[in-house]
Amino acid sequence: MSSESPETNQRIKKTKTHVGIPRRRFLGHAAAATAFAIMKPRTALGAEANSRIECGVIGLGGRGRMIATMVKEHGGYQITSVADYFPDVVEHAGEAYSVAAERRFSGLLGYQKMLASGVDAVFLETPPYCFPEHTAAAAEAGCHIYIAKPLGCDVPGCLAIQEAARKTTEAKRVFLVDFQTRTDPLFIEGVRRVHVGEIGKVCLLSSVYCDESFSDPPLTGTIESRLQHLIWVNDVNLGGGSLVNAGIHSIDIALWIAQATPVSAMGCSRVARTDPHGDSGDVFSLTYEFADGLLLNHRGEHLKDKYNIIACHALGQDGNLETDYSGQVRMDGLRAQFPGGQVVDLYRQGAIRNIDTFHKSIVNGVYDNPTVEPSVNATLATVLGREAGRRNTKLTWNEIIQENTRLEVDTTGLTL
Repeated sequence: MSSESPETNQRIKKTKTHVGIPRRRFLGHAAAATAFAIMKPRTALGAEANSRIECGVIGLGGRGRMIATMVKEHGGYQITSVADYFPDVVEHAGEAYSVAAERRFSGLLGYQKMLASGVDAVFLETPPYCFPEHTAAAAEAGCHIYIAKPLGCDVPGCLAIQEAARKTTEAKRVFLVDFQTRTDPLFIEGVRRVHVGEIGKVCLLSSVYCDESFSDPPLTGTIESRLQHLIWVNDVNLGGGSLVNAGIHSIDIALWIAQATPVSAMGCSRVARTDPHGDSGDVFSLTYEFADGLLLNHRGEHLKDKYNIIACHALGQDGNLETDYSGQVRMDGLRAQFPGGQVVDLYRQGAIRNIDTFHKSIVNGVYDNPTVEPSVNATLATVLGREAGRRNTKLTWNEIIQENTRLEVDTTGLTL
């Protein structure tokens, strides 16, 4: 255990050098894991195209358990391995999904042992700081990869994910990022209508994400206490912070509508929650600018104030589109209207659709992996907005990429 205070252990350490993918201290122990040599799984189903896909789930917290249950209920998968940092979580999951005792792995390096055990596909549901390492290892092992959002906490993490996805695609494997809105028929139709010009040129996008925030208890001697119950959302180096982890949903819709990435962001953020311990801002007011002059205003707050909304509106020269994650999607224009309708259970239904798409893509050999680029861009856009807000300045996309600032995580005292 580090002799430093908890506050010091939590401090973000920065560097502007990007050398390979390794980014956390526990990787210094990677040599200890070489006994678990990565094995190539049976990824080419061939004549077994109708058999169930053997898979593992890494990260079995709230959403991880939900995803694992959906995977089990799908019928096209067999969960043969589970991994989580916490042994009790792994044991409960192993019992729930009938996983053999010898294929239940815990500790920081449990994911390596899972990959060595041989699986066709992996579902990644850990705190985002783990994703760059886990995807690199899964790509090297030849696995199909299903991953939650956001894709990382910083620019180097996003670029590492992009590289792992490239390798996965080249190896003719599936790489799917689990954004829900892009699977919804109402969202798809509404955005399609904007893209064909039914509201004219889009001049302003307005996104909002407000929620009830997450528990943010006092820091302890190690980060172990931050790794469950979404506490890590409060920590920029573990979860990216509230904008990157939550606000990304509505900002992704805006980028989908814009069909572009912003060239800059400016604005402010602050910490307004009661008794904060993590370093994430929880109130955001940001303006993104695109190359063609399009503006995106984003408003976010993550406070226990009983106000919850995830939405994005597109205002065009001839009309407007309204989208709401748990409300209505509709379009009203001078030349065309789209009455749309009520979005139903998108959090769950979007994941169910993605799990099914993942299965069909594997079985049918569809390796175009269209979710990768927009998901990398959405994560980078929220990193850009987070940094502009923290610095209370205007920051360009190119500047944030060139800075390439890495956020380090101190895993001293944790179980390997």
